[in-house]
Amino acid sequence: MPAGPPAEPTGAAAPQNPLAIVRSRGYVSILVISALLGVPISAAAFGFLALVSELQSLLYKDLPQGLGFHGTPDWWAIPLLAVAGVLVALTIQYLPGGGGHKPAEGLKTGGTPSAAAVPGVALAAIASLSLGVVLGPEAPLIALGGGLAVGAIKLLKRDSPPSAVGVIGAAGSFAAISELLGNPLVGAFLLMEASGLGGPMMGVVLVPGLLSAGIGSLIFTGLGSWTGLGTYSLALSQPPAAGRPTLSEFAWAVVAGVAAALLGEAIRRSSLALQDLVDRHRLPLTVLMGLAVGVIALLYAVITDRPITGVLFSGQDALGPLLADSAGYTAATLVVLVVCKSLAYCASMSAFRGGPVFPAVFTGAAGGLALSHLPGLGTTAGFAVGMGAMTVAMLKLPMTSVMLATLLLAGDGLTVMPLVIVAVVVAYVGTLRLARLPQGPPPEVQPQPAAPAG
Repeated sequence: MPAGPPAEPTGAAAPQNPLAIVRSRGYVSILVISALLGVPISAAAFGFLALVSELQSLLYKDLPQGLGFHGTPDWWAIPLLAVAGVLVALTIQYLPGGGGHKPAEGLKTGGTPSAAAVPGVALAAIASLSLGVVLGPEAPLIALGGGLAVGAIKLLKRDSPPSAVGVIGAAGSFAAISELLGNPLVGAFLLMEASGLGGPMMGVVLVPGLLSAGIGSLIFTGLGSWTGLGTYSLALSQPPAAGRPTLSEFAWAVVAGVAAALLGEAIRRSSLALQDLVDRHRLPLTVLMGLAVGVIALLYAVITDRPITGVLFSGQDALGPLLADSAGYTAATLVVLVVCKSLAYCASMSAFRGGPVFPAVFTGAAGGLALSHLPGLGTTAGFAVGMGAMTVAMLKLPMTSVMLATLLLAGDGLTVMPLVIVAVVVAYVGTLRLARLPQGPPPEVQPQPAAPAG
């Protein structure tokens, strides 16, 4: 799942001058190729999201009605998630690429993607996301966009240098998630921060990606308007107006940060421990994890008398309705939602394929709304600090977490931004302090990657 070109091996020639690279004819070629590839890759990403959405509707709405049920039974997800376990396990075992990266290990980026892995990544993601697994589409889209771009450039020009292939692969990833997070800039920051790009070469590598993201955003918007399906972009209804931050809200932001760090680390450690077991017994335990997600959703529906979809899926489409109907949720219901979503999230990450972003955003938002039932914290402020804190606890990307939590809320996001920053910083520091130290010697520091000079 690329977000940048591979690093040059130790002992390579001195890094090139970024100004000389930008002025070269080879760099202009990369920009043109990135722009051209942004069109079909973003269209393919739109088609992927449309297919997942239609399958979700078919399997969870149309099929039970067609079988004579009035609505979707609370137990409905259990057999579907067992089927998801079989499909994903077989894909991981028998297709190249292992179905994509393991979500329990975080949002991984870097390296040149393999075009051969694209079918396996697509099948594993479609089976996971459409059948109710609690993961998002962002990680598969990043991998698919990068893989398609690399496959295209190798097909067109087999002798392309590795650094150019890496830059174009990254641009494909930018195009694929250009509208998914509600704003192309948020997706760009996500890829930039996750890849660890920095220094004078950062702009050289990012410009092709930003160009692809801008074109991809236009394609998403155009296809959404033409098909009437929308852009599948993360969006919220008009939130309640937020007042200026108060001292009590800053205190609650600290509490939210600490709680998110504790919950996020518990989810991460549990999912990694389960992943080790699943890897040793792939088929039976992937099915078992799917059944566990279905049972957790059933328990949530029985306890709260709310639909199972509150727990199932990534939470991307449920985030807006959660905020819009926040007055209809009691604090106890929100706590049950956070617990059940967290358990289903943990089980999903241990065995299935998808991205960790949206379930973290939804879980944090629900937790923040639960805190807003306490004195001294407004609804919008609680919603925002919860989103930011839980996102950084799971992704360890502080800039992306602040941007995502505030840009989604438009003008109110600027009002609550100081609270979000406090919550994100507390959760980030807490997460790093709780994290287990890696075993063995520290990794060698690699030089910054360089784009080709032409």
